[in-house]
Amino acid sequence: MAKVKIGLIQSSCSGNVNENIEKAIEGIKKAALEGAQIVCLQELFSSLYFCDTEDYANFKLAEPIPGPTTDKLSKVAGEYKVVIVASLFEKRTEGLYHNTVAVIDADGKYLGKYRKMHIPDDPAYYEKFYFTPGDLGYKVFQTQYAKIGVLICWDQWYPEASRITALMGAQILFYPTAIGWAASQDDTTNTEQYNAWQTIQRSHAIANGVHTVSVNRVGFEQDEAMKFWGGSFVSNPFGTILYQASHENEEVKVVEINTEKSDNYRIHWPFLRDRRIDSYLPITKRFIDEDEF
Repeated sequence: MAKVKIGLIQSSCSGNVNENIEKAIEGIKKAALEGAQIVCLQELFSSLYFCDTEDYANFKLAEPIPGPTTDKLSKVAGEYKVVIVASLFEKRTEGLYHNTVAVIDADGKYLGKYRKMHIPDDPAYYEKFYFTPGDLGYKVFQTQYAKIGVLICWDQWYPEASRITALMGAQILFYPTAIGWAASQDDTTNTEQYNAWQTIQRSHAIANGVHTVSVNRVGFEQDEAMKFWGGSFVSNPFGTILYQASHENEEVKVVEINTEKSDNYRIHWPFLRDRRIDSYLPITKRFIDEDEF
């Protein structure tokens, strides 16, 4: 299928998990009724962004995947004939947790999961306290509407992740995200940070010739010390913004894309053809010292 309608659910979250899940489900239904075929939720949509503190009590938010939340979403997916990309806090076993996306097909079938590979550890983003790095590798999922690749938030900054996922055949890259501004920052810093975040993802679209979809949360959290900047967007395979959400509001948006555009851009800008894969071994080094290579 060449033309695919993508649903983006940009929401604020509360401390009530059930309310957050129900809000997400209502957003999915709204997007589906507006024609969406693949719907992406933001990172860790069922809770507040709890990684602002290192608190053992937050491990109680985790659940198995598949599990109770994916069961609910599977019913919605099957009823409304939509693919759902859902980011959840996964409890793999006692003492082992991941930041994970579940992908559910339009017939309600659970297709599989991707575990976040790159785990940040920054002020107010203490994810290494909670999440074990992914061990499933990069993943693509053949859905009823397109073959999609899923990466998560901090993965956005790494061209290697998007490249590998695209080389595996992903026609669309999805990035569920939770990122924001410290309330103490000035507008110039905020603008610079958002532009860098969007630019790197548009660059992945260009380098790989695929559509990129990024879905972020919005609103103040952490006792209003952090404002999640929203700004969810869709980029075409040459980095053109097809849609960008506001920095302030909850939004449900459906955007039609055409995956056949990839072939056109890749023919005229043949970055994949001209890759010198024989020269890339040094990329596996942490850093290239002067006496190497």
